[in-house]
Amino acid sequence: MAAPLVSIRNLAVAFATPRGDVAAVDGFSLDLDRGETVAVVGESGSGKSQAMLAVLGLLAANGRASGSVRLDGTEILNLPAGELTRIRGRRIGMVFQEPMTALDPLTRVGDLLAEVLRHHHGLDRAAAKARALDLLRLVRLREPERRLRSYPHELSGGQRQRVVIALALAGEPDLLVADEPTTALDVTIQAEILDLLADLQARLGMAMVFITHDLALVKRRAARVMVMEKGRVVEAGPTATVFAAPEHPYTRALLAAEPRGRKAPVPDGAPVVLDAHEVSVDFRIGGGLFQPALVFRAVDRVSLSIRRGETIGLVGESGSGKSTLGRAVLNLLPGSGMVRFEDRRLDGLDRAAMRPLRRSLQMVFQDPFGSLSPRMTIGEIVAEGLRVHAPELTARDRDARAAAALEAVRIDPATRHRFPHEFSGGQRQRIAIARALILKPRLVVLDEPTSALDRSVQAAIVDILRDLQAAHALAYLFISHDLRVVRALADEIVVMKDGTVVERGPTDRIFAAPSHPYTERLIAAAMLDG
Repeated sequence: MAAPLVSIRNLAVAFATPRGDVAAVDGFSLDLDRGETVAVVGESGSGKSQAMLAVLGLLAANGRASGSVRLDGTEILNLPAGELTRIRGRRIGMVFQEPMTALDPLTRVGDLLAEVLRHHHGLDRAAAKARALDLLRLVRLREPERRLRSYPHELSGGQRQRVVIALALAGEPDLLVADEPTTALDVTIQAEILDLLADLQARLGMAMVFITHDLALVKRRAARVMVMEKGRVVEAGPTATVFAAPEHPYTRALLAAEPRGRKAPVPDGAPVVLDAHEVSVDFRIGGGLFQPALVFRAVDRVSLSIRRGETIGLVGESGSGKSTLGRAVLNLLPGSGMVRFEDRRLDGLDRAAMRPLRRSLQMVFQDPFGSLSPRMTIGEIVAEGLRVHAPELTARDRDARAAAALEAVRIDPATRHRFPHEFSGGQRQRIAIARALILKPRLVVLDEPTSALDRSVQAAIVDILRDLQAAHALAYLFISHDLRVVRALADEIVVMKDGTVVERGPTDRIFAAPSHPYTERLIAAAMLDG
C-alpha cells in the first residue's frame, strides 16, 4: 500500500501570551492521499486554520508547533525558514480566506503571478507573463489579458478569489489548502469557485484540505470530514456517515445550527412605515478638463414599501444595487424618486433636516469591526447616539440604557467597559445591533449583518432579530446574499439584478416557484433543500 502524500501526527499548536500559553490545536492527526479531499470543519476559534498554518510554517511569531508533519515521507514541521519557503507554493499551495489581504494592493495581478513563477520555476520575464496568462485562463477569469494589468482593488470579490487560486496553483503544488475560500461571496460565485476547485483538482491530481464552517458545502464537496472543537478533533469519518448519523454532541449541534423557522406574519392593517417609489441612483465616473464624466446607474427606478413589523428581504449578487438602494432610502446617498417615511418625505431633505429623523431610521453595516471605534468601550459605542438624539439624559441614564440594549442582544452588560477587539465577530455584530436599537427606531436597514459568521452565530443573530422585531414592531429592510438567512427572516423578497428588480413576492412563493431565471439560479446556487 502506497504511503499517504501527507501524514500528520499529534500536531499541537500553542501561543505564548502575557497570561500564559494558550492551546489552539491539540492532537490533530490526518493522512491524506493524492487526489483526495478532506474537509476540516468547526466554528471560529476551533483551531482548524491554525492546524494548517502550522503545517505551512505560517504561525504568528508567538506561536509554536509540535508533533509530526510528513510530506512524501519527509518531516517538514518546524523546518528552517529557507527550506519551508521552497516547499510553500511549490509543494503546498494555500488559498487564504480574505483575498484582499492576501494580495499586494500596490502590485498588478500579472506581476504578482510572475514573481511566484520566477521564484519557483526560474522563468524569464516573457515566459512568466505567458504562464501568468495561462493561469488566469485556467481559473476562468474573464478578460485575462486585461486582468494581468489590473490592481486587486479593481477586481470584484469573486475575481480576487480566482487570482488567489491562480497564485496558489502557480507552483503546481501536490497539496492545496483552501481556507474558507468562499466566505462572504455571493451564492452563485461560491458555486463557481467550488466547481473550479473540483475541476482543477481532478485535472491536476492535487490533494485538497478544505477548511470551512459551512456544512452544506462540505456535504457536497468532500469525501471525508473532520470536526474540530476547541482545538481537538471530536469526530471524523466519511462525510455521508457523519452527516447521516453524527455521534458527537458538537457535530449534532453544528448540523442543527441552520437558521430555522419563519417569522410571524404581519398583522392585517399594519401601517406603511417606508414607501419608496421609482428610486434611482447614479454615480459619475472619471471626467476631466477635456473629457466628460461617465454616468453609471446603480439603481434604476426601484419601488418598495415596508409595513410596521414587516421584513423585506433584498437579495442579489454583488453589484446588483441592493446596498446602494438601502443607503438611498435612508437618504445617505443622493438619488431621485420619492421616499416617504411615515408621513414625511425624505427625498430632497438636507443633512440638517434629516438629523431629527435619524433616530427613527437606523442602519446596521456588514463589517461590525470597521464600524465600531476601536478607541471607545462598547458601552460608549452603544450609547453614542443618545448624546446627539437625547442630550437631556445624564451619563448615568445613558449607561443604564446601554446596559439594557446590550442585554437585549444577549451581551453581558458587565462587559460594556471592554473594547471591540475583545469580542468575537458575532458578538461585535450584536453590539452593532444594540447601537442601532438603543434609539428605539421604527425602521432598520440591515446590510449583510450575518456575512462571514459561523452558522451557529447566524442562527443566534436571526433569533435575536426576530425577537426584537416581535417585541417592538420593527420594520426591517434586510439586505443579504445568504438565502438561508433571508428565508428565515423575510415576509417578502425583492430580487435585484443590475440595478433593477427582476422579481418580488412572498418568501414561500419565491423559494417554491421562482418565476425569473436569475432567481432560479440564485436558489440553485445556494443549494437549499426543501
